[in-house]
Amino acid sequence: MTDTPGWASPSSSEPPRDDARPPADAPAAVPGPSAPPQAAPDRPGPAGAPENGQPWGKQWGQQWGQQPPGGHRPYGWGAPASPKPGVIPLRPLSFGELLDGAVTTVRRHWRTVLSLSLGLAVLSQAGSVLVDLLVKGKTGESTQTLRLLAGMPLELLLNVFATALLTIVVSRAVLGRSVTAGEAWRDARPRLLQLLGLTLLTALLGPGVILLGFAPMAGYGLAGGGSDALTGLLSLLGLLTVPVALWLWIRFSLAAPALMLEKQGVLTALSRSRRLVRGAWWRVLGITVLSYLLALVVAVVIAVPFQLLGVLLGFESLNGQGLPDAADRGVAMVLLMAVAGIIAGTFTTPFIAAVGVLVYIDQRIRREALDIELARAAGLPEHGGSGSGWGAQADPTSARR
Repeated sequence: MTDTPGWASPSSSEPPRDDARPPADAPAAVPGPSAPPQAAPDRPGPAGAPENGQPWGKQWGQQWGQQPPGGHRPYGWGAPASPKPGVIPLRPLSFGELLDGAVTTVRRHWRTVLSLSLGLAVLSQAGSVLVDLLVKGKTGESTQTLRLLAGMPLELLLNVFATALLTIVVSRAVLGRSVTAGEAWRDARPRLLQLLGLTLLTALLGPGVILLGFAPMAGYGLAGGGSDALTGLLSLLGLLTVPVALWLWIRFSLAAPALMLEKQGVLTALSRSRRLVRGAWWRVLGITVLSYLLALVVAVVIAVPFQLLGVLLGFESLNGQGLPDAADRGVAMVLLMAVAGIIAGTFTTPFIAAVGVLVYIDQRIRREALDIELARAAGLPEHGGSGSGWGAQADPTSARR
């Protein structure tokens, strides 16, 4: 437990229930009396009103919750709108609403979001440029692999900072509040070391399982085994670990938001992610994969014109197939593609981070009715909020010191 109402994990030891909330696409319940009211014979209706006692919705062939002609809705009819103090409505979200919430966060809080992501993108591309200038295509076919491996530690470290800072920004945006880069840093700094350990653990978990699966085949090859049937069987064994790694990745994909917002430890955050994803693995997988694909499309759309410009200006040579030779890039082309990477990273990094946080919030709304706590935290009077904002202790993104 933490002292951050709104984001604190539930104190009950009961497992979360999927039926506690209706699905996102389910029609909302309609408030109103249990039986339709009888028409009063001595009360004249408006001009053109039906005289046969039928309600407006039936007379005009409308569904519950829709407005009759003229734009007037009879009293007590229709579902109340969900509160939306920030970038998302406080109810179970559809996939489109998750994407819209991520884009709206970047648009509304662009000063903080883009300044953070721009700084991280510049550091990331500076590391890539340094590696490219050190390698300069001297390693031949293994140049691309060496670039990837050399840049992984820096990318991992920057991913920790991006996750920590942008999680704070998105959590405030859900409540309709803004946060500066300095405030996000002060709130995220106490959790950075734990988030680094969590990121290392989750990043190595999937590849470690795959390497373990292919270890028998590698050992058999090094031992000089010549049986094609056994080699194929060991290869199949290794391939079967790929779905296991994917399953683990999605199972623990919500651990980082849980660690940052609930102020929990690494193992507790992993357990929270496991419980939140349970029963919704395919949905979380679809949202996560589609968000990464959208970010990849944006990155490619930004990078292609820069690469074509570099080829036209003679910054990059072409290989035998007429394609850009990425293994041997000049300094000018490396710098040009670094600019493209900075632009792409500035927009894609906050989008992916925002989607991850919103998926975490959506799962908690569906399982733990977090929307009620968030409405109170946002100060909505109809949900028990004071309407005047919270103090430092009630801020859902800062812990009591």
